[in-house]
Amino acid sequence: MEGNRLGWIAVTAIAPIAWGSTYVVTRNLLPPDYPLWGGVLRALPAGLLVLLLARRLPTGSWWWRSVVLGILNVGGFFVLVYVAGQRLPSGLASTLMSTSAACMLLFAWLLLHRRPRLAAVVGAAVGLVGVGVMLGFDGSGADVWGVAASLGAMVSSSIGFVLTVRWGSDIPALTMTSWQLVGGSLVLVPAALLVEGPPPALTLESGLGFAYVTLIGTAVAYVAWFAGLRHLSPGVVGIVGLLNPVTGVVLGVIVAGEVFGLSQALGLVLVLVGVVLGSLPARRTASMRRGSMRSAGPTGSIGSRESTGPTGSAGSTGSAGSRRETAPAALAEARRA
Repeated sequence: MEGNRLGWIAVTAIAPIAWGSTYVVTRNLLPPDYPLWGGVLRALPAGLLVLLLARRLPTGSWWWRSVVLGILNVGGFFVLVYVAGQRLPSGLASTLMSTSAACMLLFAWLLLHRRPRLAAVVGAAVGLVGVGVMLGFDGSGADVWGVAASLGAMVSSSIGFVLTVRWGSDIPALTMTSWQLVGGSLVLVPAALLVEGPPPALTLESGLGFAYVTLIGTAVAYVAWFAGLRHLSPGVVGIVGLLNPVTGVVLGVIVAGEVFGLSQALGLVLVLVGVVLGSLPARRTASMRRGSMRSAGPTGSIGSRESTGPTGSAGSTGSAGSRRETAPAALAEARRA
């Protein structure tokens, strides 16, 4: 069970790491004056590719749900991130976006009635401090509209991811990814045409960049993220998302030669500590399960059944019933935790 949990955490981590790597690719390979078309060219091919693999179209209410989730997680999200990127220093924008870890905990509590565990809250807090230390708390040059757009993007994606959990528990991750990417892209196309005109001409360099952000930074990343949301709590997934700015900083140092000093090292350690803390399983639940199995009583043990002989059969039957009643209750408690 623990191995499966760690495996899904590792799968989920693919998404923020891939998203963090797109900062370097976007800055060095993609055309700088077409952020809206960049979103379309990134999301629409990825959505169509994943849809081809999923081979399943929405039915019933999923037509409008795909559009709503596509706006929250893809279309509207890309537009707001673009506005924030134009008006805010990258460090401040990344710091504001990293608060999505705490935001997902809050919306999971409000919309899914999943009260956050203390470990998740502490992990999110430590991780947020780490992001602030790593990127800097400097708010100079902050623009009101830029801050509003950054916070709007964070709230939009947090609500979208939690609604994905609420609505899509029976939808495979591959299918969910395709519906949202296509739905969000179709909403983004009119905005791109209105603001930026026709799409940009691609060079070999920009074509390679778009190929990377489409296949790795979007298709693979969103499938991994939605798979994590199916198997982990939104709070844990949100905390794992703190690896996004960490990846951006590390690749900036390796690829672009950016400065990596004591504050970046300390912030990196704090973020990783926060991710580990927030991802810890509920130890209390495991101990409760073991205690519940022991509380079946001495008459419910195999040894007592052997010692009592035939006359103890009634007692052993009752203890078996006690075990049957106790184990599902403990399992239900484990799932709620």
